[in-house]
Amino acid sequence: MSLIKSISGIRGTIGGRAGEGLNPLDIVKFTSAYATLIRKTSTVKSNKIVVGRDARISGEMVKNVVCGTLMGMGFDVVNIGLASTPTTELAVTMEGADGGIIITASHNPRHWNALKLLNAQGEFLNAAEGNEVLRIAEAEDFDFADVDHVGHYREDNSFNQKHIDLVLGLKLVDVEAIRNAHFRVAFDSINSVGGIILPELLRQLGVETVTPLYAEPTGDFQHNPEPLEKNLSDIMSLMAKGEHDVAFVVDPDVDRLAFIQEDGKMYGEEYTLVTVADYILRHTPGNTVSNLSSTRALRDVTRRYGKDYNAAAVGEVNVVTKMKETGAVIGGEGNGGVIYPEAHYGRDALVGIALFLSLLAHEKKTVSELRKTYPEYCIAKNRIDLEPTTDVDAILRKVKELYGQEKDVEVNDIDGVKLDFPDKWVHLRKSNTEPIIRVYSEAATMEAADEIGKAIMDVVLSMA
Repeated sequence: MSLIKSISGIRGTIGGRAGEGLNPLDIVKFTSAYATLIRKTSTVKSNKIVVGRDARISGEMVKNVVCGTLMGMGFDVVNIGLASTPTTELAVTMEGADGGIIITASHNPRHWNALKLLNAQGEFLNAAEGNEVLRIAEAEDFDFADVDHVGHYREDNSFNQKHIDLVLGLKLVDVEAIRNAHFRVAFDSINSVGGIILPELLRQLGVETVTPLYAEPTGDFQHNPEPLEKNLSDIMSLMAKGEHDVAFVVDPDVDRLAFIQEDGKMYGEEYTLVTVADYILRHTPGNTVSNLSSTRALRDVTRRYGKDYNAAAVGEVNVVTKMKETGAVIGGEGNGGVIYPEAHYGRDALVGIALFLSLLAHEKKTVSELRKTYPEYCIAKNRIDLEPTTDVDAILRKVKELYGQEKDVEVNDIDGVKLDFPDKWVHLRKSNTEPIIRVYSEAATMEAADEIGKAIMDVVLSMA
Protein backbone atom coordinates (compact mmCIF):
# COMPACT_ATOMS: atom_id res chain seq x y z
CA MET A 1 0.00 0.00 0.00
CA SER A 2 1.14 3.55 -0.70
CA LEU A 3 -0.02 6.96 0.51
CA ILE A 4 1.80 10.07 -0.71
CA LYS A 5 1.02 13.45 0.80
CA SER A 6 2.43 16.47 -1.01
CA ILE A 7 1.70 20.14 -1.64
CA SER A 8 -0.20 19.18 -4.80
CA GLY A 9 -2.62 16.84 -3.03
CA ILE A 10 -2.90 13.34 -1.65
CA ARG A 11 -2.60 10.17 -3.73
CA GLY A 12 -2.30 6.52 -2.99
CA THR A 13 -3.40 2.98 -3.62
CA ILE A 14 -6.92 2.11 -2.59
CA GLY A 15 -7.34 0.20 0.66
CA GLY A 16 -5.15 -0.71 3.59
CA ARG A 17 -4.90 0.68 7.08
CA ALA A 18 -5.27 4.37 7.90
CA GLY A 19 -2.12 6.25 6.92
CA GLU A 20 -0.92 3.43 4.66
CA GLY A 21 -3.22 3.73 1.64
CA LEU A 22 -5.92 5.97 0.22
CA ASN A 23 -8.91 5.13 2.42
CA PRO A 24 -11.97 6.97 3.77
CA LEU A 25 -10.30 8.12 7.00
CA ASP A 26 -7.40 9.81 5.20
CA ILE A 27 -9.73 11.23 2.55
CA VAL A 28 -11.88 12.84 5.28
CA LYS A 29 -8.87 14.29 7.06
CA PHE A 30 -7.32 15.74 3.91
CA THR A 31 -10.59 17.08 2.51
CA SER A 32 -11.37 18.74 5.85
CA ALA A 33 -7.94 20.37 5.89
CA TYR A 34 -8.47 21.69 2.36
CA ALA A 35 -11.90 23.06 3.27
CA THR A 36 -10.38 24.80 6.29
CA LEU A 37 -7.75 26.49 4.12
CA ILE A 38 -10.33 27.59 1.55
CA ARG A 39 -12.57 28.99 4.30
CA LYS A 40 -9.66 31.13 5.53
CA THR A 41 -8.18 32.24 2.22
CA SER A 42 -10.84 32.42 -0.50
CA THR A 43 -11.90 35.91 -1.49
CA VAL A 44 -14.88 34.68 -3.50
CA LYS A 45 -16.99 33.62 -0.50
CA SER A 46 -19.59 31.78 -2.59
CA ASN A 47 -19.52 28.87 -0.12
CA LYS A 48 -19.32 26.47 -3.09
CA ILE A 49 -16.79 23.77 -3.94
CA VAL A 50 -16.82 21.97 -7.31
CA VAL A 51 -16.08 18.23 -7.40
CA GLY A 52 -15.28 16.29 -10.57
CA ARG A 53 -13.75 12.86 -11.13
CA ASP A 54 -12.26 10.56 -13.73
CA ALA A 55 -13.72 7.11 -14.36
CA ARG A 56 -11.58 5.07 -11.96
CA ILE A 57 -13.24 2.11 -10.32
CA SER A 58 -12.73 3.72 -6.90
CA GLY A 59 -14.03 7.10 -8.04
CA GLU A 60 -17.61 6.68 -6.84
CA MET A 61 -16.46 5.76 -3.33
CA VAL A 62 -13.95 8.58 -3.10
CA LYS A 63 -16.44 11.10 -4.51
CA ASN A 64 -19.05 10.18 -1.91
CA VAL A 65 -16.55 10.63 0.94
CA VAL A 66 -15.26 13.93 -0.44
CA CYS A 67 -18.71 15.41 -1.06
CA GLY A 68 -20.02 14.35 2.34
CA THR A 69 -16.98 15.77 4.09
CA LEU A 70 -17.25 19.11 2.30
CA MET A 71 -20.91 19.33 3.30
CA GLY A 72 -19.90 18.45 6.86
CA MET A 73 -17.46 21.37 6.73
CA GLY A 74 -20.35 23.66 5.78
CA PHE A 75 -19.65 23.99 2.04
CA ASP A 76 -22.22 23.59 -0.72
CA VAL A 77 -21.05 20.97 -3.22
CA VAL A 78 -21.48 21.16 -7.00
CA ASN A 79 -20.83 17.63 -8.27
CA ILE A 80 -20.12 17.77 -12.02
CA GLY A 81 -19.78 14.00 -12.31
CA LEU A 82 -17.41 12.29 -14.73
CA ALA A 83 -15.28 15.17 -15.94
CA SER A 84 -11.74 15.85 -17.07
CA THR A 85 -9.27 17.84 -15.02
CA PRO A 86 -9.51 20.89 -17.34
CA THR A 87 -13.31 20.67 -17.32
CA THR A 88 -13.30 20.77 -13.52
CA GLU A 89 -10.87 23.69 -13.50
CA LEU A 90 -13.17 25.64 -15.81
CA ALA A 91 -16.23 24.70 -13.76
CA VAL A 92 -14.74 26.39 -10.70
CA THR A 93 -14.61 29.79 -12.38
CA MET A 94 -17.84 29.31 -14.33
CA GLU A 95 -19.64 28.53 -11.07
CA GLY A 96 -17.91 31.34 -9.18
CA ALA A 97 -16.88 28.71 -6.63
CA ASP A 98 -14.34 29.06 -3.83
CA GLY A 99 -12.36 26.08 -5.11
CA GLY A 100 -12.50 22.58 -6.50
CA ILE A 101 -11.37 19.01 -5.94
CA ILE A 102 -10.50 16.74 -8.85
CA ILE A 103 -10.63 13.05 -7.99
CA THR A 104 -8.02 11.50 -10.28
CA ALA A 105 -4.64 9.82 -10.08
CA SER A 106 -3.82 11.11 -13.56
CA HIS A 107 -1.55 8.61 -15.35
CA ASN A 108 -1.18 6.23 -12.38
CA PRO A 109 -2.57 2.66 -12.72
CA ARG A 110 -6.16 1.64 -11.94
CA HIS A 111 -5.61 0.82 -8.24
CA TRP A 112 -4.48 4.40 -7.51
CA ASN A 113 -6.60 7.46 -6.88
CA ALA A 114 -5.93 11.00 -5.68
CA LEU A 115 -7.31 14.40 -4.78
CA LYS A 116 -6.07 17.41 -6.74
CA LEU A 117 -6.83 20.73 -5.08
CA LEU A 118 -7.89 23.95 -6.83
CA ASN A 119 -8.24 27.57 -5.74
CA ALA A 120 -11.00 29.97 -6.77
CA GLN A 121 -9.22 30.63 -10.09
CA GLY A 122 -9.48 26.95 -10.97
CA GLU A 123 -5.71 26.63 -10.61
CA PHE A 124 -3.67 24.32 -8.40
CA LEU A 125 -2.70 25.50 -4.92
CA ASN A 126 0.76 27.02 -4.59
CA ALA A 127 3.47 25.55 -2.36
CA ALA A 128 2.60 27.66 0.68
CA GLU A 129 -1.08 26.75 0.45
CA GLY A 130 -0.29 23.09 -0.10
CA ASN A 131 2.00 23.02 2.93
CA GLU A 132 -0.74 24.62 5.04
CA VAL A 133 -3.18 21.89 4.00
CA LEU A 134 -0.61 19.30 5.10
CA ARG A 135 -0.14 21.07 8.44
CA ILE A 136 -3.87 21.34 9.11
CA ALA A 137 -4.39 17.67 8.22
CA GLU A 138 -1.56 16.50 10.45
CA ALA A 139 -2.82 18.58 13.40
CA GLU A 140 -6.48 17.78 12.65
CA ASP A 141 -7.01 21.50 13.08
CA PHE A 142 -10.52 21.72 11.64
CA ASP A 143 -14.08 22.19 12.90
CA PHE A 144 -17.18 20.65 11.34
CA ALA A 145 -20.42 22.58 10.86
CA ASP A 146 -23.38 22.29 13.21
CA VAL A 147 -26.71 20.97 11.96
CA ASP A 148 -27.97 24.39 10.86
CA HIS A 149 -24.90 25.05 8.71
CA VAL A 150 -24.32 21.72 6.94
CA GLY A 151 -23.75 22.32 3.23
CA HIS A 152 -26.10 21.51 0.35
CA TYR A 153 -25.50 19.18 -2.59
CA ARG A 154 -26.45 19.38 -6.25
CA GLU A 155 -25.38 17.73 -9.47
CA ASP A 156 -24.68 19.61 -12.71
CA ASN A 157 -23.71 17.64 -15.80
CA SER A 158 -23.58 20.62 -18.17
CA PHE A 159 -19.89 21.42 -17.92
CA ASN A 160 -18.61 19.04 -20.60
CA GLN A 161 -20.58 20.99 -23.17
CA LYS A 162 -19.56 24.30 -21.61
CA HIS A 163 -15.93 23.22 -21.94
CA ILE A 164 -16.45 22.30 -25.61
CA ASP A 165 -18.20 25.63 -26.22
CA LEU A 166 -15.20 27.47 -24.79
CA VAL A 167 -12.82 25.55 -27.07
CA LEU A 168 -14.95 26.14 -30.15
CA GLY A 169 -15.04 29.84 -29.31
CA LEU A 170 -11.27 30.33 -29.28
CA LYS A 171 -10.19 32.72 -32.05
CA LEU A 172 -7.51 30.39 -33.41
CA VAL A 173 -9.75 27.32 -33.54
CA ASP A 174 -10.87 27.20 -37.20
CA VAL A 175 -13.90 24.91 -37.27
CA GLU A 176 -14.61 25.63 -40.93
CA ALA A 177 -11.09 24.68 -42.01
CA ILE A 178 -11.24 21.49 -39.93
CA ARG A 179 -14.60 20.54 -41.42
CA ASN A 180 -13.36 21.16 -44.97
CA ALA A 181 -10.27 19.01 -44.36
CA HIS A 182 -12.45 15.87 -43.94
CA PHE A 183 -10.13 14.48 -41.29
CA ARG A 184 -10.25 10.84 -40.25
CA VAL A 185 -9.34 10.71 -36.56
CA ALA A 186 -8.82 7.88 -34.08
CA PHE A 187 -8.39 8.26 -30.33
CA ASP A 188 -7.47 6.20 -27.27
CA SER A 189 -9.03 7.49 -24.05
CA ILE A 190 -7.94 4.57 -21.83
CA ASN A 191 -11.43 3.74 -20.49
CA SER A 192 -11.86 7.06 -18.74
CA VAL A 193 -13.57 10.42 -19.16
CA GLY A 194 -11.93 11.18 -22.50
CA GLY A 195 -14.30 8.60 -23.95
CA ILE A 196 -17.20 10.84 -22.96
CA ILE A 197 -15.99 14.28 -24.05
CA LEU A 198 -13.63 13.64 -27.00
CA PRO A 199 -16.24 12.20 -29.40
CA GLU A 200 -18.45 15.23 -28.78
CA LEU A 201 -15.56 17.65 -29.25
CA LEU A 202 -14.49 16.02 -32.52
CA ARG A 203 -18.05 15.89 -33.83
CA GLN A 204 -18.62 19.56 -33.08
CA LEU A 205 -15.28 20.44 -34.65
CA GLY A 206 -16.59 18.90 -37.87
CA VAL A 207 -14.32 15.85 -37.97
CA GLU A 208 -15.76 13.50 -40.59
CA THR A 209 -14.63 10.11 -39.28
CA VAL A 210 -13.97 9.28 -35.61
CA THR A 211 -12.73 5.86 -34.50
CA PRO A 212 -12.64 5.30 -30.72
CA LEU A 213 -10.38 2.85 -28.91
CA TYR A 214 -10.95 2.00 -25.24
CA ALA A 215 -13.59 4.72 -25.02
CA GLU A 216 -15.97 3.09 -22.53
CA PRO A 217 -15.48 4.97 -19.21
CA THR A 218 -15.27 1.84 -17.05
CA GLY A 219 -12.07 2.75 -15.21
CA ASP A 220 -10.77 -0.73 -15.99
CA PHE A 221 -7.79 0.48 -18.02
CA GLN A 222 -6.86 -1.81 -20.92
CA HIS A 223 -3.18 -0.81 -20.75
CA ASN A 224 -0.86 1.28 -18.61
CA PRO A 225 -2.55 4.71 -18.73
CA GLU A 226 0.56 6.83 -19.18
CA PRO A 227 0.57 7.97 -22.85
CA LEU A 228 4.06 6.67 -23.69
CA GLU A 229 5.06 4.66 -26.77
CA LYS A 230 5.61 1.44 -24.82
CA ASN A 231 1.94 1.51 -23.72
CA LEU A 232 0.33 2.42 -27.05
CA SER A 233 0.88 -0.56 -29.33
CA ASP A 234 -2.86 -1.03 -30.02
CA ILE A 235 -3.56 2.51 -31.25
CA MET A 236 -0.27 2.53 -33.16
CA SER A 237 -1.25 -0.72 -34.90
CA LEU A 238 -4.63 0.76 -35.77
CA MET A 239 -2.94 3.80 -37.32
CA ALA A 240 -0.41 1.67 -39.22
CA LYS A 241 -3.29 0.39 -41.39
CA GLY A 242 -3.24 3.79 -43.12
CA GLU A 243 -6.94 4.54 -42.74
CA HIS A 244 -6.67 7.64 -40.49
CA ASP A 245 -4.92 11.00 -40.62
CA VAL A 246 -4.06 11.28 -36.93
CA ALA A 247 -4.76 9.67 -33.58
CA PHE A 248 -5.02 11.42 -30.25
CA VAL A 249 -4.10 9.74 -26.98
CA VAL A 250 -5.00 11.17 -23.57
CA ASP A 251 -4.43 10.09 -19.99
CA PRO A 252 -7.35 9.27 -17.65
CA ASP A 253 -8.00 12.91 -16.66
CA VAL A 254 -7.40 14.37 -20.16
CA ASP A 255 -4.75 16.97 -19.34
CA ARG A 256 -1.98 15.21 -21.30
CA LEU A 257 -2.06 14.75 -25.07
CA ALA A 258 0.01 12.68 -27.48
CA PHE A 259 -0.28 12.26 -31.25
CA ILE A 260 0.13 9.18 -33.42
CA GLN A 261 1.07 9.84 -37.04
CA GLU A 262 -0.78 8.55 -40.08
CA ASP A 263 1.94 5.90 -40.51
CA GLY A 264 1.46 4.49 -37.01
CA LYS A 265 4.57 6.09 -35.50
CA MET A 266 4.70 8.30 -32.43
CA TYR A 267 4.78 12.02 -33.14
CA GLY A 268 6.67 12.53 -29.89
CA GLU A 269 4.95 13.60 -26.69
CA GLU A 270 7.46 16.45 -26.27
CA TYR A 271 6.33 17.89 -29.60
CA THR A 272 2.66 18.32 -28.67
CA LEU A 273 3.44 21.64 -26.98
CA VAL A 274 6.07 22.60 -29.57
CA THR A 275 3.61 22.23 -32.45
CA VAL A 276 0.71 24.02 -30.78
CA ALA A 277 3.09 26.81 -29.72
CA ASP A 278 4.26 27.22 -33.32
CA TYR A 279 0.64 27.72 -34.42
CA ILE A 280 -0.06 30.23 -31.64
CA LEU A 281 3.14 32.20 -32.28
CA ARG A 282 2.29 32.58 -35.98
CA HIS A 283 -0.80 34.54 -34.99
CA THR A 284 -0.06 35.87 -31.49
CA PRO A 285 3.50 37.14 -30.93
CA GLY A 286 4.65 36.54 -27.39
CA ASN A 287 6.81 34.58 -25.00
CA THR A 288 6.67 30.89 -24.10
CA VAL A 289 7.34 28.77 -21.01
CA SER A 290 7.92 25.09 -20.29
CA ASN A 291 9.54 23.25 -17.43
CA LEU A 292 13.25 22.50 -17.12
CA SER A 293 12.82 18.88 -18.19
CA SER A 294 11.06 19.74 -21.46
CA THR A 295 12.58 19.76 -24.92
CA ARG A 296 14.80 22.58 -26.17
CA ALA A 297 12.74 22.59 -29.38
CA LEU A 298 10.23 25.01 -27.80
CA ARG A 299 13.06 27.48 -27.18
CA ASP A 300 14.20 27.14 -30.79
CA VAL A 301 10.72 27.65 -32.22
CA THR A 302 10.10 30.65 -29.95
CA ARG A 303 13.32 32.31 -31.11
CA ARG A 304 12.27 31.86 -34.74
CA TYR A 305 9.60 34.44 -33.97
CA GLY A 306 12.00 36.75 -32.13
CA LYS A 307 10.44 36.11 -28.73
CA ASP A 308 11.72 34.87 -25.38
CA TYR A 309 11.53 31.39 -23.94
CA ASN A 310 11.69 30.88 -20.17
CA ALA A 311 12.05 27.69 -18.12
CA ALA A 312 10.15 26.98 -14.90
CA ALA A 313 10.57 24.41 -12.18
CA VAL A 314 8.77 21.13 -12.86
CA GLY A 315 5.09 21.20 -11.88
CA GLU A 316 2.07 22.84 -13.49
CA VAL A 317 1.73 25.50 -10.79
CA ASN A 318 5.34 26.57 -11.38
CA VAL A 319 4.83 26.77 -15.15
CA VAL A 320 1.68 28.86 -14.69
CA THR A 321 3.45 31.22 -12.30
CA LYS A 322 6.29 31.76 -14.78
CA MET A 323 3.81 32.26 -17.63
CA LYS A 324 2.09 35.02 -15.71
CA GLU A 325 5.42 36.62 -14.78
CA THR A 326 6.63 36.70 -18.38
CA GLY A 327 3.35 37.34 -20.18
CA ALA A 328 3.63 34.05 -22.08
CA VAL A 329 1.02 33.45 -24.78
CA ILE A 330 1.51 29.68 -24.64
CA GLY A 331 3.22 27.27 -22.31
CA GLY A 332 3.06 23.87 -20.70
CA GLU A 333 5.06 20.75 -20.09
CA GLY A 334 6.86 18.31 -22.34
CA ASN A 335 4.66 15.45 -21.15
CA GLY A 336 1.96 16.59 -23.56
CA GLY A 337 0.52 19.35 -21.39
CA VAL A 338 -0.68 22.44 -23.29
CA ILE A 339 -1.54 25.58 -21.31
CA TYR A 340 -3.19 28.30 -23.42
CA PRO A 341 -4.14 31.39 -21.38
CA GLU A 342 -6.80 32.42 -23.92
CA ALA A 343 -8.72 29.39 -22.63
CA HIS A 344 -7.48 29.07 -19.04
CA TYR A 345 -4.31 28.46 -17.03
CA GLY A 346 -4.45 24.69 -16.98
CA ARG A 347 -3.18 21.80 -19.12
CA ASP A 348 -5.99 20.97 -21.51
CA ALA A 349 -5.98 18.20 -24.12
CA LEU A 350 -9.20 19.50 -25.71
CA VAL A 351 -7.58 22.85 -26.41
CA GLY A 352 -4.51 21.06 -27.78
CA ILE A 353 -6.58 18.88 -30.13
CA ALA A 354 -8.58 21.81 -31.54
CA LEU A 355 -5.50 23.98 -32.13
CA PHE A 356 -3.53 21.10 -33.65
CA LEU A 357 -6.33 20.22 -36.09
CA SER A 358 -6.62 23.90 -37.04
CA LEU A 359 -2.90 24.01 -37.84
CA LEU A 360 -3.04 20.71 -39.73
CA ALA A 361 -6.01 21.91 -41.80
CA HIS A 362 -4.15 25.05 -42.85
CA GLU A 363 -0.81 23.35 -43.49
CA LYS A 364 -2.30 20.65 -45.74
CA LYS A 365 0.55 18.33 -44.73
CA THR A 366 0.44 14.84 -43.31
CA VAL A 367 1.22 14.62 -39.61
CA SER A 368 4.59 13.02 -40.32
CA GLU A 369 5.47 15.80 -42.78
CA LEU A 370 4.52 18.41 -40.18
CA ARG A 371 6.72 16.73 -37.58
CA LYS A 372 9.76 17.06 -39.86
CA THR A 373 9.45 20.87 -39.83
CA TYR A 374 10.57 21.05 -36.16
CA PRO A 375 14.07 20.76 -34.63
CA GLU A 376 14.98 17.16 -33.86
CA TYR A 377 15.87 16.33 -30.27
CA CYS A 378 15.69 13.16 -28.19
CA ILE A 379 15.29 12.88 -24.41
CA ALA A 380 16.75 10.02 -22.38
CA LYS A 381 15.41 9.27 -18.90
CA ASN A 382 17.53 7.51 -16.27
CA ARG A 383 17.74 7.35 -12.49
CA ILE A 384 20.39 7.00 -9.82
CA ASP A 385 19.44 4.80 -6.86
CA LEU A 386 21.11 5.88 -3.63
CA GLU A 387 21.23 4.73 -0.04
CA PRO A 388 18.51 6.15 2.24
CA THR A 389 21.20 7.93 4.27
CA THR A 390 22.68 9.72 1.25
CA ASP A 391 22.61 13.53 1.43
CA VAL A 392 21.16 14.15 -2.02
CA ASP A 393 21.12 17.93 -1.60
CA ALA A 394 24.84 17.94 -0.82
CA ILE A 395 25.55 15.95 -4.00
CA LEU A 396 23.53 18.35 -6.12
CA ARG A 397 25.41 21.30 -4.60
CA LYS A 398 28.71 19.65 -5.54
CA VAL A 399 27.51 19.13 -9.12
CA LYS A 400 26.48 22.76 -9.33
CA GLU A 401 29.85 23.94 -8.02
CA LEU A 402 31.77 21.62 -10.33
CA TYR A 403 30.04 22.62 -13.53
CA GLY A 404 29.59 26.24 -12.52
CA GLN A 405 33.30 26.64 -13.26
CA GLU A 406 32.88 25.52 -16.88
CA LYS A 407 32.67 28.34 -19.43
CA ASP A 408 30.41 26.53 -21.87
CA VAL A 409 27.89 25.27 -19.30
CA GLU A 410 24.91 27.26 -18.02
CA VAL A 411 23.80 26.03 -14.58
CA ASN A 412 20.22 26.43 -13.33
CA ASP A 413 19.33 25.39 -9.79
CA ILE A 414 15.68 26.47 -9.43
CA ASP A 415 14.66 22.80 -9.47
CA GLY A 416 17.50 20.40 -8.78
CA VAL A 417 20.41 21.15 -11.09
CA LYS A 418 20.20 21.60 -14.85
CA LEU A 419 23.39 21.70 -16.91
CA ASP A 420 22.88 23.42 -20.27
CA PHE A 421 25.66 22.63 -22.75
CA PRO A 422 25.74 24.31 -26.20
CA ASP A 423 24.21 21.29 -27.95
CA LYS A 424 22.62 19.27 -25.12
CA TRP A 425 21.46 19.39 -21.51
CA VAL A 426 21.17 17.25 -18.39
CA HIS A 427 18.65 17.81 -15.58
CA LEU A 428 19.12 16.21 -12.15
CA ARG A 429 16.11 16.17 -9.79
CA LYS A 430 15.80 14.42 -6.47
CA SER A 431 12.69 12.49 -5.61
CA ASN A 432 10.65 13.69 -2.63
CA THR A 433 9.51 10.17 -1.79
CA GLU A 434 12.53 7.88 -2.30
CA PRO A 435 16.36 8.10 -2.31
CA ILE A 436 16.86 8.55 -6.05
CA ILE A 437 17.95 11.23 -8.47
CA ARG A 438 16.06 11.38 -11.74
CA VAL A 439 18.32 12.14 -14.68
CA TYR A 440 16.82 13.66 -17.85
CA SER A 441 19.12 14.43 -20.77
CA GLU A 442 18.53 15.73 -24.28
CA ALA A 443 20.63 15.84 -27.45
CA ALA A 444 20.22 15.53 -31.22
CA THR A 445 20.12 11.71 -31.03
CA MET A 446 19.00 9.24 -28.39
CA GLU A 447 22.52 7.80 -28.27
CA ALA A 448 24.03 11.21 -27.55
CA ALA A 449 21.35 12.01 -24.97
CA ASP A 450 21.94 8.73 -23.15
CA GLU A 451 25.70 9.19 -23.34
CA ILE A 452 25.76 12.64 -21.71
CA GLY A 453 23.21 11.55 -19.13
CA LYS A 454 25.25 8.54 -18.08
CA ALA A 455 28.44 10.59 -18.05
CA ILE A 456 26.88 12.93 -15.49
CA MET A 457 25.54 9.93 -13.58
CA ASP A 458 29.10 8.64 -13.26
CA VAL A 459 30.15 12.01 -11.81
CA VAL A 460 27.29 11.88 -9.30
CA LEU A 461 28.09 8.33 -8.26
CA SER A 462 31.70 9.31 -7.64
CA MET A 463 30.42 11.89 -5.14
CA ALA A 464 27.95 9.61 -3.35
